[in-house]
Amino acid sequence: MTTPCFPIDVAELTLETLNHTVQQLYPEVVIDTFTVIESKSYGDEMVSTAARALLKLGYSANPVDLPQRVVLKLARDKTKIMSPFYANEVAFYNQLRPHLDIEAPLTLGGLFDEESGQFGLLMEDLSQRQAHFPNVKESVSVALVKSLIDTLAKLHATFWQSPRFDSDLNWVQSHCEGALAFLQNHAATPLIQHEIDTENFKREMVQRLRSTGPELREAMMVMHKHQATLPRTLLHGDTHLGNTYSLAGEQGGFLDWQLMTSGYGVHDISYLVTTSLSIAQRRDNEQALLRYYLDKLHEYGVAQPPSFDEAWLEFRRSLVWGVYYGWLTTPVVNYGWEINVLNHLRLTTAYEDFDTSALIAELL
Repeated sequence: MTTPCFPIDVAELTLETLNHTVQQLYPEVVIDTFTVIESKSYGDEMVSTAARALLKLGYSANPVDLPQRVVLKLARDKTKIMSPFYANEVAFYNQLRPHLDIEAPLTLGGLFDEESGQFGLLMEDLSQRQAHFPNVKESVSVALVKSLIDTLAKLHATFWQSPRFDSDLNWVQSHCEGALAFLQNHAATPLIQHEIDTENFKREMVQRLRSTGPELREAMMVMHKHQATLPRTLLHGDTHLGNTYSLAGEQGGFLDWQLMTSGYGVHDISYLVTTSLSIAQRRDNEQALLRYYLDKLHEYGVAQPPSFDEAWLEFRRSLVWGVYYGWLTTPVVNYGWEINVLNHLRLTTAYEDFDTSALIAELL
C-alpha cells in the first residue's frame, strides 16, 4: 500500500492523507470531513519557506479532543531545495513535541515524503487561544522577551549535555554536519550573494560592516566550529521575533521549528534578543536578559550553567549567523520591505556594537 503524500495544492488534499497523518500520533481519531477556510502561498507576505492553509475538521471519532480548526503547513513549490527544513520540522513535531512541556503549538502530526520532498504538518490554530503574532514593526515589551527566554531555558535545560544525542536523538543535526548544515553553509551561498548583489540596502549593509558575503560566511562557519566544542543542547535554531507568539499575560511561545538543531544555547538567546527589541531597548537590557537566561537554566536543572562572561562572549559572536544567514538569505517578498529592513538594521547594529568580527577573529 502506498503511503499518502501531501500535495502542493491544498485543493488536492484528501481525507486519506489527513487520517494517515493524525493516526500516527492519535490512532483512535477519525476525520470524516474537512473544509479549507483559507490558504496562503509563497509570495504572500508572512509566507517564507512553506505555504499555509487553515482547515476545519469534522471527526467521527475524537476521544482525545483534538481541535476542529487547524493550520496545515505545506511545501511552497515542487522543488526539493527546502526539503531538509521540512523533514526536520516533521521530525520535531512527531518525535519531540508530544513529550515537551513548553509553549509551542499542539501537533496533530506530520508527513514528509523523501522521494518528492513534499510535506504536510497539522497544528492547532493558535488564534483559538487568542494568540498574538508580533513582528518588528511593533513595540515588544521586555516582559514578553523574558517569557520567551523562559521557554527557551526550559527547552535547553531538558536536553543540556544529554547523552541522548548519541543514542535515540542521534538524528538531530548540528550547525556543522547534516543536510541542514549543508543547506545553510553551502547551498544557500549563491542565493545570499544574489540578495547582496541585487538588493541595494543589503549590499550597503554589508559594506557598512566593512565586509563581504564570502567573509561573513567564513566567519559564521568559524563561529559554528568553535561553538560545537561548547556544551550542547536542543535549539529552536531560528528564534527571530516573527517565529514567536504571545498569549494572555505575555506568555511566549515559538513557531516554525524547521531549523531545530543541536548546538550552544546562547545562539537562540542572542538571535531572539537582537531581533525582538528596538536598538535602544536591546542596549539597555541585553546583559540583564542574558543573566536571566542563565538563572533560568539553573532553575530548570542545569547544575553548572555557563558563566556570564563565557555566555556574553558567545552571545556577541553568535550575531554573525543572524546577519549572514538569518536575514541576508531572506527575500523581501517573504515578509515585506519594512520587516526585512528592520531586522537587518537591528542585527547589523548589534554586530557593530559588539565588534563581532573582532571576536570571531580571535578564533582564527
